[in-house]
Amino acid sequence: MIRSHRSAFTLVEVMVALAIIALSLTAVAAKMGRMIDTSNAMRERTYASWIAQNKITELRLANVLPEVTASSGEVEYAGATWYWRAVISESGIENLYRVDVAVFYPDSDSRVRGVTGFIGEPVILGQSNRSWNRGSESAGARE
Repeated sequence: MIRSHRSAFTLVEVMVALAIIALSLTAVAAKMGRMIDTSNAMRERTYASWIAQNKITELRLANVLPEVTASSGEVEYAGATWYWRAVISESGIENLYRVDVAVFYPDSDSRVRGVTGFIGEPVILGQSNRSWNRGSESAGARE
């Protein structure tokens, strides 16, 4: 009588393999969840940074010497409402003011991002590069 010898996986081996696969997939899913959370947080911090920089730019474009004060408001940006708070303080240099803008989540005191900028003495429109162009005028005259 001829006996054939078949090799196959036992039930225990299949169960161990499935357990290993289940643990691996759980770890991968958890890692992907953390990556998505990190990506969302980075996006929100980037938006908050842009909002703060926009506020500093608005203050600069007003072209007036700012008052030492604090102000706040809200802005609609990227489909969400954001709150900002700007604090203008003296820098210790005449006619140069420090502006600290903090951006917050709606209904929260949790600061998302803070940006610091400086505002100087107002300039005559069209004359903002006057100090940079001084050397080029004399260089052009020499040639």
